[in-house]
Amino acid sequence: MTIRWGIIGTGDISSRLVPDLLTVDGCSVTAVWGRAQERADSFAAEHDIPFATDQRARLLERGDVDMVYIATPAHTHRQIALEALEAGKHVLVEKPMAMSAPDVEAIFAKAREVGKFAMEAMWMRFNRLHVEVIERIRAGLLGDVRSVRASFGTPFRASPTRLRPADGGSILLDRGIYAVTLAHWAMGRPDSVNASGVVDGAVDIAGHATLDYSDGRFAHAAWSGVEFLDLSAAISGDHGWVTLDPMFWAGSTARIHAGSAERIFGSPEILNHPRQGNGYVPMLGAVRDALRDGLWEHPSHDRDSTVEVAQTLDAIRELVDNNSLETTRDSI
Repeated sequence: MTIRWGIIGTGDISSRLVPDLLTVDGCSVTAVWGRAQERADSFAAEHDIPFATDQRARLLERGDVDMVYIATPAHTHRQIALEALEAGKHVLVEKPMAMSAPDVEAIFAKAREVGKFAMEAMWMRFNRLHVEVIERIRAGLLGDVRSVRASFGTPFRASPTRLRPADGGSILLDRGIYAVTLAHWAMGRPDSVNASGVVDGAVDIAGHATLDYSDGRFAHAAWSGVEFLDLSAAISGDHGWVTLDPMFWAGSTARIHAGSAERIFGSPEILNHPRQGNGYVPMLGAVRDALRDGLWEHPSHDRDSTVEVAQTLDAIRELVDNNSLETTRDSI
């Protein structure tokens, strides 16, 4: 079974994902859509894709496209995913899957209605390093997990679509989503959320949040597009902690401070899983396997886990809007 992919969007992420996709056995890329025909043609020529168009309907009606990868601005994800599912295509949607939890639910509901696969492209959930760390934690490596901390902040210029209010711009949804996803993965859905941030022209450009659990556990997440924040992450318990080296969402190394006094305080165990390709290979292989197994969702990143993260992000965005410092930053 060969899964034939159509690519919707010709930006940087697609340019890094497609080479990985072409290394996955049982996958091919047959078509690409871009906002302008010239861009679509250029992308197709660069990646040896046989069909290019600036009309989505032409791609979605093709019989040689089984699945589409959607990598357009986040505020367009819901509509394009629904169009693709209605056209009988499976969908892999770049994170965030949509701009709100209800929109994420709408995508999964349509996928179930038409009997097609849908997933958010959260590559961290399939990274071999992260998977092993979570598996070992669940096997008791850290005892009772009590906290998570993670941050993603760089002052690099963000793309225009992440800064325009009309496009639903949000550094939280672009960068903070990784920290929130890690917290959910390690500790589950929080019982309450506290957050504040900095807003520029109705777009959150920086912020921090605490996810609280009724038994005293907590997670701290921070994000920024205007300054550096520590790009590592840590998961801690009553038997030790694990640090994920920068960049924590895409890294290849973790340090395990657990197992003995020497491991905790002196020489932590080094866990290393070299990145495969540009980092998307494990996720794309998992999608292929799920389709071959006839699944509508992937059990490692299913509807419930995706919706729950989206609900926490909704709560954070509302709090940031209500508790924000309005400012203008020329550095972004």
